[in-house]
Amino acid sequence: MTNAPNPRPLRIFPWLAGILLLGLVGAGATWYGLSRHNSVVAGAPECRAANAVTERLKPLAKGELAALGVSAAPKPPPVITFTGPDGQARNLGNFKGKTVLINLWATWCVPCREEMPALDKLQAELGGKDFEVVAVNVDTRNPDKPKAWLEENGIHNLVYYADPAGKVLQVLQKSGHVVGLPTTLVVDPSGCEIALLKGPAEWASPEAFAFMRSAVAQP
Repeated sequence: MTNAPNPRPLRIFPWLAGILLLGLVGAGATWYGLSRHNSVVAGAPECRAANAVTERLKPLAKGELAALGVSAAPKPPPVITFTGPDGQARNLGNFKGKTVLINLWATWCVPCREEMPALDKLQAELGGKDFEVVAVNVDTRNPDKPKAWLEENGIHNLVYYADPAGKVLQVLQKSGHVVGLPTTLVVDPSGCEIALLKGPAEWASPEAFAFMRSAVAQP
């Protein structure tokens, strides 16, 4: 009887092992690259000084601001561009040197409308050379409607900023900053993001005033 030839699976093993090894090396390099990137972003030199501010702010995120997340690793926020009251483009670089509360709102967003009077009071109380509430309207239809709504509801202290093209919302959704409206970021004078709130807050509450006064205070 003639013996059937033995299968030779071992001949493909070195080839498979090589592919697996390359895959593991590639995955390891990718993980290392991502980890290094995240580390670099988290440790951005221009934002290291903000760590002292965030440590001071963490105990103040309570009560009406309990949902506000104070950054554990301050970093530059995503690059966003919107228009000012003169129709000219603005970005966060235009506000360097002051603490900024950036709020995204829309007239079709009920919680947004509800918190606008409080943001107006916050601007009236603390607004100036060291602080500004930058409320960016993201309505994409009927550009006159948001202005009319602000006027009708007695919102007079906020400068009118807008993004009728909806690009700011797209950028911040992609970065994970926005899951809905309203959304608020706090950026320090050096341009570093120090806090984020996904949702509404009572911005004229004692907790909010205490938090923002501490954020504005220089060490």
